[in-house]
Amino acid sequence: MSTEARTVAVVLAGGIGVRVGLGIPKQLIRIAGKAIVEHTLEALEASDDIDEIIIMMNAAAIDELDHLKVDPRFAKLSRILPGGATRNDTTQLAIAALDGDDTKVLFHDAVRPFIDNRIIHDCVTALDEYDAVDTAIPSADTIIQVDGDRHITGIPDRSLLRRGQTPQAFRLSTIRRAYEIAVQDPAFRATDDCGVVFQYLPEVPIYVVDGTGENMKVTEPIDIHIADKLFQLQSASISAETVTTLPDLTGKGVVVFGGSYGIGASIVEQAERSGARVLEFSRSSTGTDVTSAKQVRKALAKAKEELGRIDSVIVTAGVLRIAPLAETSKHDLKNTIQTNLTAPALICREAYPHLEETGGQVVLFTSSSYTRGRANYSTYSATKAGVVNLTQALSEEWAETGVRINCINPQRTATPMRTAAFGEEPDGTLLDPEDVARVTVHLLDTDVTGQIVTVEVAVMAALRERA
Repeated sequence: MSTEARTVAVVLAGGIGVRVGLGIPKQLIRIAGKAIVEHTLEALEASDDIDEIIIMMNAAAIDELDHLKVDPRFAKLSRILPGGATRNDTTQLAIAALDGDDTKVLFHDAVRPFIDNRIIHDCVTALDEYDAVDTAIPSADTIIQVDGDRHITGIPDRSLLRRGQTPQAFRLSTIRRAYEIAVQDPAFRATDDCGVVFQYLPEVPIYVVDGTGENMKVTEPIDIHIADKLFQLQSASISAETVTTLPDLTGKGVVVFGGSYGIGASIVEQAERSGARVLEFSRSSTGTDVTSAKQVRKALAKAKEELGRIDSVIVTAGVLRIAPLAETSKHDLKNTIQTNLTAPALICREAYPHLEETGGQVVLFTSSSYTRGRANYSTYSATKAGVVNLTQALSEEWAETGVRINCINPQRTATPMRTAAFGEEPDGTLLDPEDVARVTVHLLDTDVTGQIVTVEVAVMAALRERA
């Protein structure tokens, strides 16, 4: 067969999201600041093996994707067409919209956003030898067969079993012929497109390429949380690239609130070394109270005037006081909440108009205690959990305008604030502020949003040794 055939990726987005339970089609649910279908499209767009992309969208919500037609990220997206009542109906509508018997067509679930380039390439190249290709992974669980009374009737050999994924890939003439035969069968029923070929074109071998565990399908409510964590883990890999290097931020304007010492001071220094023009504001250096909207607004106006533009706003300001809640003064309680949570929200609100002009981003800081409240600094832990939720919520609110927001989650770091709270701690157990700053500055040169980027002591130490 010719290897010059055109390759079309058909994104199947016809689901209505009943099981996921959020009241909107699951492909439109936002994870990491973007609708799931956008993540999927980005993976397909980035593949050199894909020539064209078509979306088959739930007809009742097709208008929700109109903005993608003019989105410069998706140059290969040619059409958004209404899907059918069932998966098989949607596939048939897609087939009818395609031409060229030798065309290679990949059918991929819109809600599998972690499709990678290797899987796409393997599917496309396998079509040089086969007319039908599936994607699957081995089953880690024993599969049992039961009867209507829920009695085990068989235990197949697990080594021969696979769990099906997508893409499923075909020569167009093959999948078209399979459906032409299938629709003549009154008992026709199939859960996927390879099943149609398997049942109605038994003479056609179906080759299986290896999928990945990450190539999951977002179907149940828990899948949303798993997918969000996978995106966070992907973002965490930023740290692996930045132990000894800095990005090029020449011409960028960076504002740091809380940049007079500790991590903030390291960020200022490394951002300047990266070529950025930087202004820092804090109570000790500029008399700026980050809990005052008026003073924050004044600081940003000064930054805009001096820098000419604001591309990034970083908030490292924070307070940590150790005491049981019952023994915490009203003043300290109020100050912790205002500095650690109210201030980031105020800064985000005041910075947004400036960042909308540049397509810039906010970087906030959380703490490892956000995942579980810690005794004797319960309010601090609660505010840091709030910062994470603020990050994730604003990534969705701001997604349409291109303004990004992310959050750095450093493990225990050797800062004056930590030393004042916990005293001296053993060597090798704390992060160097320089490492945290380097990851933060590198984040300014990415297009991710809604991510909680964890910086770990052991990982940074190992990478520094390897470098």
